Amino acid sequence: MNRNRWLYPLSILLLLSSVSLEAIARIKLTTLPVRERVAIQLDHPQIALVEEERIVPLVKGINQVDFSWANTRIDPDTLVLRILAASVEPALNAQVLSVSYPPNENALIWSVAANVSGTARVRISYVLGGLSKNFHYRAVAGRDEATLELAQYLQVHNNANEAYETAGFWAGVGQRFDKPLGLNETKEVQLSRFASVPIRKTYTCDPVASGYLDRAQDKLNVPMHYVIRNAGGALGQEPLPTGKARIFQDDGQGGTAFLGEDRGTFTPPDDELELYLGLARDIAVRRTLDRSERQRIAGNLYRYDVTLKYEIENFKDTPAILDIAESVRQIRDQVHGSADRDPEWQLGDGTLRNPDLEKSDADKLVFHVELPARAADGQAQKQTHTLRLTLNNEW
Repeated sequence: MNRNRWLYPLSILLLLSSVSLEAIARIKLTTLPVRERVAIQLDHPQIALVEEERIVPLVKGINQVDFSWANTRIDPDTLVLRILAASVEPALNAQVLSVSYPPNENALIWSVAANVSGTARVRISYVLGGLSKNFHYRAVAGRDEATLELAQYLQVHNNANEAYETAGFWAGVGQRFDKPLGLNETKEVQLSRFASVPIRKTYTCDPVASGYLDRAQDKLNVPMHYVIRNAGGALGQEPLPTGKARIFQDDGQGGTAFLGEDRGTFTPPDDELELYLGLARDIAVRRTLDRSERQRIAGNLYRYDVTLKYEIENFKDTPAILDIAESVRQIRDQVHGSADRDPEWQLGDGTLRNPDLEKSDADKLVFHVELPARAADGQAQKQTHTLRLTLNNEW
């Protein structure tokens, strides 16, 4: 028989019997004592974890510690009281015995036993709703569009019906910071600033993702992006959270020109963030179905030989690289009609025969085409490229 398991409840009974009713103290933590420290953790997308520390006077015996949260969006199931090891009164040894919930109240009462009278530092933690956050960015590209300066900001919105005279915040990324936060108040801070971040400017045509500029003439849209790799130096130490990005460029006259606005996606370290700049008007791409031939293989199975043709013109006075993206499934649906099964295909001997293996997959093919700058007389040099595919075992 384990005798030790009876020792703890027996010691509690002896303690209770030795305490008079006059020794019971009741501390209302909502008004007294004041918070000594508050830490708010905002790494969860919907809720906040709050930890607050207070110096609480205790008397020898049983203390009733009362905590209430009327009109505050505290989750009562998450409330925890801890007596910190480093108490204000070294000789004081306090212990939480139980917790009770008064009926019809947004409150609870902790029973705390103390061996001597004195003060102790306690930590109360809980989950709080109504504290929300969002990230946003300001990107300023250099005149040569080779690098940019990226500033990361955090906005905290307080709709929790609770005010904090001062609190330490952490959003899951970036530096911790201390700020007061009043009722229904929004605070904004700059978390990080990354200088001289390398970028590359991309031009992409993708009939599925970006569509057509002029469908009747088979002219594709050509979106432009700044691409940032979350790597190198201070950048790349943490993820870049989802957030709105406002994009500018040095105008060469001491100011900046607004290029556009995009919503950046969550970007883990060593991944790439694409910021949309709009449609290119100085790169023209015409995509046509040049050939589609069907041959019977056996029974009702057929093979399709397909050739897509791209006529490309660069009217820019600088060279560029155009990314051509194609979905094999979309090509199959275009020439044969939609089907539930994945296509079986082989790449043919067109001029586009070396896809980017990192960006391509079983359905999507991505090719890079180098475009020379326009001629001195302003005329663009037209290029023609072909993509040839064989689609097997089609019905």
